[in-house]
Amino acid sequence: MSQTKYRTADVDGLQVFYREAGAPDAPALLLLHGFPSAGHMFRDLIPLLSDRYHIIAPDLPGFGQSGMPPRTTFTYSFEHIANVIDRFTEIVGLTRFAIYVFDYGAPTGFRIALKHPDRITAIISQNGNAYQEGLSEGWKPIQTYWQDPSAANREALRGFLAPETTHWQYTNGVTDPASVSPDGQSLDNFYLARPGADEVQLDLLGDYKSNVALYPAFQNYFRTHKPPLLAIWGKNDPFFLPPGAEAFKRDNPAAIVRFLDTGHFALETHAQEIATAIREFLPN
Repeated sequence: MSQTKYRTADVDGLQVFYREAGAPDAPALLLLHGFPSAGHMFRDLIPLLSDRYHIIAPDLPGFGQSGMPPRTTFTYSFEHIANVIDRFTEIVGLTRFAIYVFDYGAPTGFRIALKHPDRITAIISQNGNAYQEGLSEGWKPIQTYWQDPSAANREALRGFLAPETTHWQYTNGVTDPASVSPDGQSLDNFYLARPGADEVQLDLLGDYKSNVALYPAFQNYFRTHKPPLLAIWGKNDPFFLPPGAEAFKRDNPAAIVRFLDTGHFALETHAQEIATAIREFLPN
């Protein structure tokens, strides 16, 4: 196990905070977090892998310790975020790397894979969706906003940013809620409460439709390039359903699909199991 370092990279004027661990000459693994979290969601996973891999875990723009520029100067779209993280990988010297994608990290990482298929050595998708059948009924209010981006429909999404919703996301589908640390969700709620963060997050909820529109392109990438792929899924996720994990095998028959008896934030309860699966899956 190597010590985790906490660094900041200047990505064309935007400060991107990241965690780094492991030997620089070891196989690289890029960890991409989801909503409403940040790189701290990997705090238990990184020490379990850093003896074997060079790990980089950035906070996406607008999340965690990374910069959150005003919406007047920075467009909060998944395309823009993916472009920033793509550039970030170049700045920190990643040329060939595996990606661990979760939630928002999936459309971010899959966009990078579309752009640079030669750079991606493998994909671990932990509740990172790329198929229509993976979307649950919980997306209905968000889909309503996609269809009619009115002020009223936008306002209806503010409940997704409430502290009690964050707590629910962390504990829903977990066998024993007492096993979920309050630390991660408390940090998430701190970041969500920053001035302007609510509008940033509402912008991204609205733009998630661009990810769904790219599902056919993502699927074609899986089908054409067939990257080694592990889908390891909290099967009780209220947002991304198990059929979304199983669907990877349709386009990439060699994909490995595993289910864990937990919810959306599977690392909160199953970090050891996920780390073991990654160590079995990725080459040394």
